[in-house]
Amino acid sequence: MKVVHTVADVRGARNSSSRGVVMTMGALHDGHASLIRETRRLVGSAGTVIVTDFVNPTQFGVGEDFSQYPRTLDHDVAICAEAGADIVFAPDVVEVYGNASGFLADSITIDPGPLGDILEGAARPGHMRGMLTVVAKLMGLTQPDVACFGEKDYQQLTLIRRMVSDLSMAVEVVGVPTVREADGLAMSSRNRYLSSDERAIASCIPAAVTAVVASAGSGVPQALDAGRAALHPAVDLDYLVITDPELGPPIPGPGRVLIAARVGTTRLIDNDACIVGTP
Repeated sequence: MKVVHTVADVRGARNSSSRGVVMTMGALHDGHASLIRETRRLVGSAGTVIVTDFVNPTQFGVGEDFSQYPRTLDHDVAICAEAGADIVFAPDVVEVYGNASGFLADSITIDPGPLGDILEGAARPGHMRGMLTVVAKLMGLTQPDVACFGEKDYQQLTLIRRMVSDLSMAVEVVGVPTVREADGLAMSSRNRYLSSDERAIASCIPAAVTAVVASAGSGVPQALDAGRAALHPAVDLDYLVITDPELGPPIPGPGRVLIAARVGTTRLIDNDACIVGTP
């Protein structure tokens, strides 16, 4: 497996007809490993699996944890090698953006549209623009046939699919199910910020999602009430909603439950599919 740091090197390392990419911000865990393994399965043993390891400054808002976000490249490389990656692309900010700060005043960026202003977009202004722009840049650099993203970041996955479709990008976007801890908590790089007491409290977040899924057949208001009732009093709820699979208003049939909440100072998200009943 190769570790490369420059655009020239990642372009020079593309040496197969079938390429897959897993885009990460490092601090890898078993959830990321599952994305790498699925990408390997999709491109086959003769294909090339590229993992990008880049903490993208343009998707962090004011007061968020960009400077404190863990950088664990040696650990990440070991996980990538074990999971079956061929290339780890770990550039710095200047390599990706041409400067040390990210977007410049005259930068061309990807506008996420109305879906970028709800849920995570409302809580983190500019986040979805920064995320889509760097995903588009990394797709241009790696030129994959397939790109795997985790369903844990469901709004992100939905917007990436929409971008690829609307901009006629020749890449298949695959969603990979969320990998969970033994108590149901979705694996996340931010879980490491939780104290032991907070970690115990945080398990109520997936429990709330499960409660909504179980009650969704009775209608949206009843289901959301069931979810809120499952939350620990110490949890600061940002949102708990039911949408259709494309993040629009819920209608009877397939839907999605999405939650964001803080436990202490750590903000966690989760989601799952549901079937919405007639109100």
